[in-house]
Amino acid sequence: MIINSTELQNNFGKYLMLAAQEDIIITRNGTEIAKLIAVREATETSTTRTEQVREKAQDYSYDGKKGTYEEFLELQRESEERYEYIDGEIYLLASPKTAHQIALTELFVIFYNFFQGKKCRPMVAPYDIELKRTQDNINMVQPDIMIICDLEEKLNEHDYYKGVPSLVVEILSESTRRKDMIKKLDLYMSCGIEEYWIVNPFNKEVTVYLFEEKNIKNNTTFKHNEVVQSFIFEGLGAEIKRIFR
Repeated sequence: MIINSTELQNNFGKYLMLAAQEDIIITRNGTEIAKLIAVREATETSTTRTEQVREKAQDYSYDGKKGTYEEFLELQRESEERYEYIDGEIYLLASPKTAHQIALTELFVIFYNFFQGKKCRPMVAPYDIELKRTQDNINMVQPDIMIICDLEEKLNEHDYYKGVPSLVVEILSESTRRKDMIKKLDLYMSCGIEEYWIVNPFNKEVTVYLFEEKNIKNNTTFKHNEVVQSFIFEGLGAEIKRIFR
């Protein structure tokens, strides 16, 4: 990721967290002047770095494949596979494993029961969400779960939702971990989503991020016998032991 020094100064906390997952290049007047990296990465050998690059390339059939938004839409129309489009790159969504589906089912039931009789509505993947960083930078994602509070107002004539969910949930898998924790976190934060849950079946933890003014205002990680609590929906909670069976 490349940012300028002013952006780093204004959002240092955000990029300090992102640096744990991805190198941050800092520029001044268009010239690279520094790199923000995780401590553990600074001591890696070149062999380890090569292995990581190979692993990343194997995560997705389309990982790193550049394409226009129009090319992505054409691919989506012609294929029965599921794809996402983030910052000019196309990602193939692999079939989820059992732990992923258990967490997804349990959370959706909790959300469904909580929002009964309320304006907001939980939706589950596959369901396309179009997010715009700018008018020209259009992204298309399929979060595992979305809480949408303006569904009727933002449906277009083709019955597609064109708004921004209030809360999104992504359940990590081996093939999506890096994308969900880095690229999607930044995308959701930048496009007006208020709250982001990252559900990690590997260590049985859930991290909840509260976004405000395109920055991380607060975040909490829940584990063991704790109850995950929403920042924006008072009373919305989920027991960790129920999510990860």
